[in-house]
Amino acid sequence: MTARRPSFPRTLLEFQDRFATEEACHAYLVECRWPDGFRCPRCGESRSYTRKDRRALECAGCGHIASVTAGTALHKSKVSSRAWLWAAWLLVSSKGGISALELSRQLGLSYETAFTMLHKLRRAMVAPGREPLRGRVEVDETYVGGPQSGPRGRGALGKSLVLGAVECRGKAPQRIRLRVIKAADRPTLHAFVRTVVEPGATIVTDGHQGYGELSGYRHRVQVVGRRGITKDDVLPGFHMAIGNLKAWLNGTHHGAMRAKHLQAYLDEFAFRYNRRRNLGAAFPRLLGLVPHVGTLTYEALYARDPKG
Repeated sequence: MTARRPSFPRTLLEFQDRFATEEACHAYLVECRWPDGFRCPRCGESRSYTRKDRRALECAGCGHIASVTAGTALHKSKVSSRAWLWAAWLLVSSKGGISALELSRQLGLSYETAFTMLHKLRRAMVAPGREPLRGRVEVDETYVGGPQSGPRGRGALGKSLVLGAVECRGKAPQRIRLRVIKAADRPTLHAFVRTVVEPGATIVTDGHQGYGELSGYRHRVQVVGRRGITKDDVLPGFHMAIGNLKAWLNGTHHGAMRAKHLQAYLDEFAFRYNRRRNLGAAFPRLLGLVPHVGTLTYEALYARDPKG
């Protein structure tokens, strides 16, 4: 049975009214953490007491202390819960998302703090065990970034190579998966497809031979000039989705992402793109995902690159 999700604020005024205090924010986090009601992981008791710092519940049966934020982006954070909920809301409520610079201005935080918060929330966007793509799936590679993004790639100086799979209905893209790769070789391409696409699906690619001998899938190849195929006929859903990706990266982040952080931005785009018809619902979904994916430490985020 799917766990009940807490309702989400649909307007800015509703958000301000609902999360006006730290107490209200913590009540919402408890609801996200235990959507079917608190249950002690040690003894199963449903009764609990709120601790003084409000970031933990004490089991009324055995006294076990259950953290509300353990394993989440908020754990041990000195930033208020109100600021975290505002950051999550601003991240998903705008179709274009929000940059660290804008978040720092909106919430009165340092740029470094805003940058760290956004990356921790992006980490929560990748759900373990998410459903694979199915049906007709277009797969191809593209280059993303600019001269600052990384070393010379195959045919694209200074850009990062990104592998994508787009689930399509007709020519319309539906869900998407994206991954930064080092090379478009056969082992990498096959491993990606097997990870993100349901066996038995129809894989559509261009003439790249690296997709050859991909067992367990129906494989269709589209090459310009073959059977009257034009350039516009080759992977239209993939190119439409990737066009949106590049426009988003340039529009929201002005193409200024470093290569080591690119996967996080790709994860955010996929999260937002896959929920584009009901983006507001991603707010509780994002908070609900956080406990399952672990935290992103400051050391890991800024390793060898203090400026982010």
